[in-house]
Amino acid sequence: MNILVIGGTGTVGSQLVSELLSRKASVRILTRNPSKNQHKYMNSEWIHGDLEEPGSLEGAFDQLDAVFLLTSMSQTETIQGVTAVKAARKAGVRKIVYLSAPMNESMLHIPHIKSKIGIEEEIKRSGMDYTILRPNNFFQNDYGFRDAILKNGIYPQPLGSVGLNRIDVEDIAYATANALLLNGFEGKEYPIYGSEVLTGDRIAETYSLHTGATVRYIGDDLDAWYQHAITIMPEWLAQDFCVMYKCFQSFGCLGTAQDIILQQQLLQREPKSFEDFVAETVTRWKNERTNTHEESS
Repeated sequence: MNILVIGGTGTVGSQLVSELLSRKASVRILTRNPSKNQHKYMNSEWIHGDLEEPGSLEGAFDQLDAVFLLTSMSQTETIQGVTAVKAARKAGVRKIVYLSAPMNESMLHIPHIKSKIGIEEEIKRSGMDYTILRPNNFFQNDYGFRDAILKNGIYPQPLGSVGLNRIDVEDIAYATANALLLNGFEGKEYPIYGSEVLTGDRIAETYSLHTGATVRYIGDDLDAWYQHAITIMPEWLAQDFCVMYKCFQSFGCLGTAQDIILQQQLLQREPKSFEDFVAETVTRWKNERTNTHEESS
């Protein structure tokens, strides 16, 4: 099966490429800079294309069975996604799988959630077989908090006390590969949620258990989070995240019993537990610190 992966260099996309290759699919990866990335995944085809420049997509969607679409957070996300859908339809692609986001009623005002609505509408009127995936907050988002957790003993992501059914990226990739390669998921929308409800405090407790040191949750102060965020990301993105985190603190992002059933139908295995993820992650972090110390000695 010939599959184009859009977003194949990111956290989810790179994991998906590995999963598809392990299942013997033929993978083409669209990127602005193939020469920068083509040393990765030597068994795949890297092709130049920029969703901001529709003319650059000529030929990129030819002779494909399916397209995976992931649009990165940007101020032109809707335009990029619609451009990709139109290019796929024009080339005669028969199946598209789109990584969207939860669309709980309480979340529809979040800017990067709203930006996906127009893309979904374009997909649904395209005539292609489609599957829309709605993953929850990624476990792997915690990679960016390594120093805060290990050095400062704090967990800073402001997720609040209502809780989220967070999910491992490996499970997202596995579920996505099922949607692309198997039949029966067309015309449907699937949540990809973990089975546990994780609050800021519970996450911190789990890191405390596996680091062997006290880790405290300190994330509820969104003003403090925002002031730090604008030093490391564009202001518009920090504002977007602030709206999202305020929503998480007020309403959480929790799956219903039906959501968990649907997720299981697509994933076809139990999702990884957060504790297993933390155990593996903390072990790797400690090994990396040990190796870095030995190299500098």
